[in-house]
Parts: sequence; structure tokens; C-alpha cells
Amino acid sequence: MKRLWFLALLLPTLLAATHDRQPQLNVNSRYTVEAVEISGIEEAKLSKPLREDMNKMAGEKFDQSAVDRLLKRLRSEFPGRSIFHKVRRGVQPEHVKVVFVVARHEIGFNMVTNQALYHSKEGWSGTAEISVPDKGDNRFSFGVVSNADDLLERFAGIRAGYRRLRLGTSHAALGFQFESYHQIWNRTTLVALRRSPEVPGIYRTRQNFEPTLTLLPARGLQLTVGTSFQRLQTQFPAARTEASNAVVTTLRYDRQLEDSVANRHRLEAGYSLRAATRTLSSDFGYARHFWDFRYRLARGKNRLESNFTAGVLTGRAPLFERFSLGNSYTLRGWNKFDLAPLGGTRMAHNALQYSFRAFRAFYDAGAIWNRGQDAAPKHSLGVGVGHEGFMIALAFPVKDGRAEPVFMAGLIF
Repeated sequence: MKRLWFLALLLPTLLAATHDRQPQLNVNSRYTVEAVEISGIEEAKLSKPLREDMNKMAGEKFDQSAVDRLLKRLRSEFPGRSIFHKVRRGVQPEHVKVVFVVARHEIGFNMVTNQALYHSKEGWSGTAEISVPDKGDNRFSFGVVSNADDLLERFAGIRAGYRRLRLGTSHAALGFQFESYHQIWNRTTLVALRRSPEVPGIYRTRQNFEPTLTLLPARGLQLTVGTSFQRLQTQFPAARTEASNAVVTTLRYDRQLEDSVANRHRLEAGYSLRAATRTLSSDFGYARHFWDFRYRLARGKNRLESNFTAGVLTGRAPLFERFSLGNSYTLRGWNKFDLAPLGGTRMAHNALQYSFRAFRAFYDAGAIWNRGQDAAPKHSLGVGVGHEGFMIALAFPVKDGRAEPVFMAGLIF
């Protein structure tokens, strides 16, 4: 009897404590999501697409798979952080709140692989970055790079960066980037240089210090301005240092649209300018204009994407500023050193890709040329499979005679 009397006294206290802890509900699709909240970080630190998708969940029926997808995207944007979700009772009957919790870390390091790619014509390329988790609004990073895919040169070395995510307001951020690379050149490029004295020669090291200011003046719009101070150590005819100092400006627009429940549209567009001038004590004088436009349409498991890029380079510029086509994302199937071993001052390219689940099929068309020359369009076709950044693809150049396919595999983010 004494034990029953003791339990009777203790039971209300246990029930109250259990109620205060608000355990996660076992919910199903009959519940409506009343609100979606995030805890542990400021909402402004989320990417705009992720923030918009989280807000769109409010008012919809609860879908555990949709919650899991958002959780996966959160972990991708904040690698190394402990992130989980809770489901709470809503204020209204048959309503729930979804809360994403981002746990804070003390000082530690996160390793993120940005790229690990094999290209049968270029070999391996890779980038790995170590970042210190956020302490307030500050972010530090350090990375090692060996990349033969993006430029005419293989550049290998280190890079370090700092970003201040809020500069008095969530609509402004400050960044500093330092890079130091050693160059390895393709034999075809070296032979072509001997026949083109008007093109600046090769360099064996390249260093860059780039401070930038990023502004978010309107929804979906981002403006970045800054300067790039590049130092090149030339190799021929004698070792000396040259400067390529430029003003850099980038304007980007990113918007996700929906015309119905089934169709999802996403539009991305950008323009960038790099202008080197004697005013900044540069040994080069040039202006490099680059445009890109990407449109994505998703309907169920079907996705269609078109990616257009174009560029114009005027003046005398070092080799890393010249355009090239024929890598893992432009004119796939072609060898960039067969197309233009010294790159070009004019470029236009469009990639069209269709995907269903993991299957991919793509068609590329583009041309690279110099001022005063006629553009000679090239085409390529390919198929592959991909999932969450990992892809395997086989691309074929469209040309007369024997076609040698290019094999590509790896992680691309």
C-alpha cells in the first residue's frame, strides 16, 4: 500500500516532466506542417534555395521523405556539424512544427572534398579543403589543389581564405582569398607558344591575393566587387616576376520558380569582369568578360538543364585568363589541346542535359577562336550515371573519321 501511495504522489510529477520535454511526435501524412524553424544558426546563413524550400513546406501535409531531403541539404551546406530535426505539436489541432537543430561546435576542423575527378585525357584532378567551424560570423578555410581540368595549365598548390559573413548587416560579407600554385604545362601548348610570339609565355609559379566585398541588394541578386593581385614567375627567356593586377566584378541572379505542383523551374544568370590596368601597377592590360546562363526544369524524376556560357577577352592577358573548351563540363569528348592549345580570346558554348533518376544524357555545342578568325563550331554527345555529385560518363566528339571517346568519373560539386 505504501508503494502504491508513493507512486500515486509521483505520477503527476512524471507526467508534467514528460509534457515539458515535448517528445517527438509519431506523425503521418494527415498532419499539416504549421511552421518550419531552424535552431542553432541564423536563417540568413542558409542558401536562398534551401531557405525557400523550407518555407514552402509550411502549409503542406507532413512528408517524412521531404524532411529527410532538407536535412541532407542542410548537412551538405554545413559539413561536420551535428544536425537533426524534431517534430512538435502545433498550436492548431492536427498541425505540427518541424524544427531543424544545428548543434554548435567548439574549435575543430572539417574536411570537405570539393572535387575528385578522373579524365582519360587529362588524368586526375582534386581539391580538398579544411575549414574551421563558424565562430560567430567568421569562417576560415585551407585547401590543397591539383587541377588539370579548368585551365590550360595544371596548377597545384595551396589556397587559404577568410570570410566575414555579416558586415554590419546580413546583406553584406567580406572575403579574402590567397592562392599559391606551381604550374605544369602540356607539351602541345609549349610547341604552339613557339609559333605565337604575340601570346605571353608560360610561368612556373602563380600567386593571387584577392579581397572582395559581397552585397545582397535584392532577393536572388548578388554583387561581388574586389581586386585580384596576381604574381607570376616567368620561365622563359629568363626568370623574372610579372604582375597581373585586376579589378574584379561579378553580378549573379538566382531564382527558383514554380508554375504548378508538378513543375519546378530554376534560373541562374551571371556576368563577371576582370579588368587589369596600369593604374594597379599591372604588367598586363586587358578586359575579360564572361557570361553564363543556366535554366533547369524538373518534373517528377525528369530533369532538363541548359547551360550557356560566352566570353570575350581583349588586350594582352596571361594564359590563365584565356578561354578553353574540352574538359569535364564543356565540349565533353574533345581534347582541349587539340581544339586550341593556347586557348582563345572568344568563346561560346551550350550544354543540354536530360536526366531521369540516375541516368544522364547530354549534348554539347561550342566554339573557341581568336579575334579576326572565324568560329568553327564543334559538337559532342554523351551518356552516364550520377547521384549526389558523383558521376560516371562516356562522351563522344562528333567529327569525321575515328572518334575516340573520353571517360570521366568522380565527384564534382
